[in-house]
Amino acid sequence: MIIEKSAVAGTLESSDAQITVEPAEGGIELEITSSVMNQYGRQIKATVLETLERLDVRSGRVTVVDKGALDCTLKARVECAVFRSCGQSDKNIPWGGAVK
Repeated sequence: MIIEKSAVAGTLESSDAQITVEPAEGGIELEITSSVMNQYGRQIKATVLETLERLDVRSGRVTVVDKGALDCTLKARVECAVFRSCGQSDKNIPWGGAVK
């Protein structure tokens, strides 16, 4: 998938994450801010990058503001932001990992 425009998914509430994706050239630019960065920063990064890879996103700027979200929440927020950026969120999308 190609990130065509800026899009946001999620909130800044406790146990959630806000994911912003924007078009960019030359690979994935990932910025993570988290209230649990010392404990789970590597896992947050791995989850976001794995989800982007599964969606076949090869370039873009991704900003994560995490407030203690679980992995499943991070995956869902990344999926939603990417789909919104491609204009596909209004189509019949098989959410939850069925997209390859």
